Amino acid sequence: MNILKLLLLFSPFLLFGQTEESGLVSKMVEPSIKDTLNLQKLIDKAFPGDTIKLEAAVYKGEVTIRMSSIVIDGQNHAIVDGNGQGSVIKIRANSVYIKNMIIQNSGGLHDHVDAGISIADSAQNNIIENCRIRECLFGIDVMQSFSNKIIHCEISSFMKRETALKGDAIRFWYSKNNIVQYNYWHNARDMVVWYSAENLFQFNKSVGNRYGVHFMYSHNNRIQNSYFTGNSVGVFLMYSQKTIMTGNTIANCKGPSGMCLGMKETSSNQILNNKFIYSAEGIHFDVSPYVLTETNTIQDNEIAFCNIGMKFHNKQEGNLIRFNYFHNNLLQVFSEVGTANLNTWEYNYWDDYEGFDRDGDNIGDNPYVLLSYTEHIWNFDENLKFFYGAPILSVLDFLEKLAPFSKPKLVLRDTKPIYNWREEMKKRKASNDE
Repeated sequence: MNILKLLLLFSPFLLFGQTEESGLVSKMVEPSIKDTLNLQKLIDKAFPGDTIKLEAAVYKGEVTIRMSSIVIDGQNHAIVDGNGQGSVIKIRANSVYIKNMIIQNSGGLHDHVDAGISIADSAQNNIIENCRIRECLFGIDVMQSFSNKIIHCEISSFMKRETALKGDAIRFWYSKNNIVQYNYWHNARDMVVWYSAENLFQFNKSVGNRYGVHFMYSHNNRIQNSYFTGNSVGVFLMYSQKTIMTGNTIANCKGPSGMCLGMKETSSNQILNNKFIYSAEGIHFDVSPYVLTETNTIQDNEIAFCNIGMKFHNKQEGNLIRFNYFHNNLLQVFSEVGTANLNTWEYNYWDDYEGFDRDGDNIGDNPYVLLSYTEHIWNFDENLKFFYGAPILSVLDFLEKLAPFSKPKLVLRDTKPIYNWREEMKKRKASNDE
C-alpha cells in the first residue's frame, strides 16, 4: 500500500518529468548579422546522422529537407526567413530534428497552405522543439504524416490580419499518432485536427484565437492538462468520436456565444475533471451523442461563472452527467427545445439546491429539480434577452414559483444531488489516501 501511495504521488514526474511551462524553454536572441545565408546548401551537403549548427544570422527560406535523420540546431540565435514566399521549411523526410530557432515570414496564400513548417508525404518521427514561429500564415502544417512531435514552440500568425484571415497555429490533416505538448499558440485563427486519429495534446496553452482546438472527423484523440483562455471557443468536437478530455482549464471564452466546449454530432467521449469557467456557455450539446447507444460521459468537471452552464440545442438524450460541480452560473442548464431530462443526471452538486440531508449521507433527501418559469418570455421576443439577469426577471421567476400562472417546463431532475461539495472532496481524498 505504501508503494502504491508513492507511485501515485510521483506519477506525474515519472511520466512527464518535472512540471514545465508552455512555450519556449530558452530565450531567443535576435542575431546582429542581417546578411542572408543559404540554408538549403547546408542541408543538401548533410548526411544521415549529421547536426547542422546555425550561426547567429538570418538564413534564407524556402528550404526543403529530403535527407532523413539530420538535426538543424539554431542555437537560440538563428532566424530562418521565408521572405513572404511559400512555406519556410518543408520536411519531406523522416527523423528530422529542428530546434532552437526563429522561423518567420511565410507566404500568405491559404490555398497553398503556406506555413512556417510543412510536414508532408508520410513523414514520420520528426521533432520540432523550442522554435518561435511568427508572421507565418499557418504555423505548422502536418499533412498525412505520422508519429511526429511538436514540443515547446511558440506559434502565431500574421499579426496585422483580421482573425478570420489568419491561418491556423497547427493544422493536422489525415495524420495519426502525433504528440503536441508544452506549446503556446496565440493570435492565430484556429488549431485544427481534421481526419486525424490517435493524437496526444497535453500541457498546451491557447490564448486569443478563434478555436483553441477544433476536431473534425477525428477519433480517439486525447487532450489533457492544457489551458485555454480568451478564445471564442475553447475546444470543439465535431463528428469526432472517443475523445478523452481530462484536466483542462477553459476560461473567458469571448463574446455572447463564447463556449468552453462544443459537442456536435459526437459520441463516446469522456469529458473528465476539467474546469469550464467565466464564459457565455460551459458545455454546448448539439445532437450529441449522435449514436444513442454510445454514451458521452461528463464527469468530475467544474462548471462555474457562466451565463449558461450547459446548453442543449435540441431535445437530447444519451449523456451521462455525474459528479460535476455547478456553481455561480446564471442558468445551470438550458434546453432550447423540450427538456434535458432524457439524459442521466446523478451525484452533481448544484449551488441552488433547496433541500436537506437529514440522514447525513451527503446526498440530498429530495431530487434536484430544475424548472424553467420565465424562459418562454423571450421565445416570443428575442430582445427581452437584453434584460436577462435583471431584477425584474428574478421577481417574475419568484412570482411564478409562488403562484404559477402557467405550467413550468421541466429542464432536468438529478435524483441523487451532492449536498456538500467540500465533504465530497474530503471523502475522495480520504479514499485516495487509503
